[in-house]
Amino acid sequence: MKYRETLYKNYHTNQSGRASLTDAKSLFVREKIRFANEILPIITYLPKDILIVDMGCGSGSLVSLLVDNHFSEVTGVDLSNEQVELAKQLGVSNVIQGDIIEWLNNQKNKMDLVLGMDIIEHFTKDELVDLLLGVKKHLKPGGKVIFRTPNLDAPLATVFANGDFTHENYMNLSSAEQLMMSVGFNDVKIHSSNMDVNGIFKNLVRKCVWAILKFKLKLTLFATGRSTRGLIFSPNLIIEATL
Repeated sequence: MKYRETLYKNYHTNQSGRASLTDAKSLFVREKIRFANEILPIITYLPKDILIVDMGCGSGSLVSLLVDNHFSEVTGVDLSNEQVELAKQLGVSNVIQGDIIEWLNNQKNKMDLVLGMDIIEHFTKDELVDLLLGVKKHLKPGGKVIFRTPNLDAPLATVFANGDFTHENYMNLSSAEQLMMSVGFNDVKIHSSNMDVNGIFKNLVRKCVWAILKFKLKLTLFATGRSTRGLIFSPNLIIEATL
């Protein structure tokens, strides 16, 4: 039996839900808040009737957020039946179980926007290139993809990169740009992920500590003769690419 058959069967129970240390509803709400800070600002200018698919949608938190913000043509697709059932229990109806490429192949119209939160790291390098080439075929000219994935340049990167046994590949800003350009995307932008925590005082302390830590990281790179220009140190990368 392949490891994916075992680990994806109850992925929420044994990984995403377990790692959150809270109930599914609380995690769902927290994810929506984080996506509101990370993803919405990138797509605010887009028309509300564009065709959007969220691949590996999990509990449907991003799908729910987009619907709340009046995007009318949003579908979530996830391989895990447990995740899809959880999404429906949380009130997200436009989520289906299935393989993303098979689903795209069955669509009459090409997509305007393909999203993938915490998903592309689950593929081997060969699989990921094939996936991106497949997704690109189903994008309209000028269509966009947005992915979130662990950042290997982050301090203690293994907490995010190796915290899930099903992760297969890891990137930093440079390799993310290289990948997206190589598969045919022309306009590639890499953003920092959101790191805010609950509570005004706690978040202020976090920002101060982060400023000190980032200075030390840049100082270390300077000492090794490396430029710090354009580097990102946040735990995740937000990859935005347009055809």
